[in-house]
Amino acid sequence: MKKTIMLGIFLMSVSIVLFAQSTGSENQARLLINPENTKWDPAPKGSESVTLREDSKTGATELLARYPAGHVFPPHWHDANERIVLIEGRLAIEGDGENKMLEPGGYAYLPAHQIQRMRCVADTRCSFYVSWDGSPKVYPAGK
Repeated sequence: MKKTIMLGIFLMSVSIVLFAQSTGSENQARLLINPENTKWDPAPKGSESVTLREDSKTGATELLARYPAGHVFPPHWHDANERIVLIEGRLAIEGDGENKMLEPGGYAYLPAHQIQRMRCVADTRCSFYVSWDGSPKVYPAGK
């Protein structure tokens, strides 16, 4: 229970910081989403997501995402900085020659233009909150 409360406070803090940095409209509506009562948009290979916010000026995007156990994210990079808060599962993130595990409640900051290698190493799905401070366009990593 204490972990859930701390995760909720952390997610709220991250959202407040990102909202304050947003250059979007001052007339944005309040948004409350609970994963169990929302419509998830299906994506390839059994993944799904819910878009929480998109800034039409900067392309900044926030979403909730779920990927099946064992999912591998092909090496890629973005023009924008990426932030991840893991909700459930375990996410292996490789960068700078190191392979680190992100546990539920953990936070990752992935700088723009750096190659990302990630995989869901849990027996269950990996669910997380993810945000980009610019367009989340994906560029495959060179071979």
